[in-house]
Amino acid sequence: MMNVSILLVAALALVSSSSTVLGFSSSSYNRPSSLSHQSESNLPHSSSIMPKNSRNQGSLLRVATAVPNDDKSLDDAMIRQIDRKIQSYEKKQETYMAKLDAAKAELEKFQQTKQRYLQGVTVGGEGADSASFSETTARSLVKSMMWRVIAGSVTFFTSLRFSGSMSTALSIVGSDFFSKAATMFIGERLMNKSQAGRKSGGDNIGRSLAKALLWRVFAICNTLTMSYLIAKDLSMASKIAGSDAIFKTGLMFMYERVWAKIEWGKEYSIEFSI
Repeated sequence: MMNVSILLVAALALVSSSSTVLGFSSSSYNRPSSLSHQSESNLPHSSSIMPKNSRNQGSLLRVATAVPNDDKSLDDAMIRQIDRKIQSYEKKQETYMAKLDAAKAELEKFQQTKQRYLQGVTVGGEGADSASFSETTARSLVKSMMWRVIAGSVTFFTSLRFSGSMSTALSIVGSDFFSKAATMFIGERLMNKSQAGRKSGGDNIGRSLAKALLWRVFAICNTLTMSYLIAKDLSMASKIAGSDAIFKTGLMFMYERVWAKIEWGKEYSIEFSI
């Protein structure tokens, strides 16, 4: 009987302790509000616990969007430069095309003129004798310098004969060498503007004589002045200039006749009737 009582008391105690344990574990755990607030304050903010890469995502996005804008402005500048180059070469192309068209037109005219000439039609329009021409600058320059060498030699021997002094003769020749060469060159260029006396592709006898006389008038004045200034003797200067006038006029005429036969430096003006 006693054993049964003991077992009964033990069972009741066990049931009581079990219910106490079960009540503790099944009941909700109510933590203090202060502890809850502290715990929440210690927890990192949602933005703080974002991954590092996620926090930099905004700045990376801004950089990624800025780079294409820079590339676009660079591309626009390069395109504008290319456009300027294109416009420049288009203008050059137009210029060259215009020159090409002009060259083709001139070529066609010369080809047609050649055909007319081969068919027996005179190129000058009024006959071959009327063909006009002009002398190039190089021809006029060579003529002037060559004549100055010839005329200077004559002046040297004339001055030496009448003055008897080598230094005086050299001074007279040297003083007017370049001045007369320049003057004759200018005279040649002026005479070249006139077609008077030009026939059959050259100067006729009348034109050559006129040029020789006109040049001699100037040369006499020049030689007389320079001879007088150097020799200080008017009589001697007059003899030098006078002998030059007689001899050099004929020499100049023959010189012009020789050059009339030389074709170098002549540019013929061809009249087109197309």
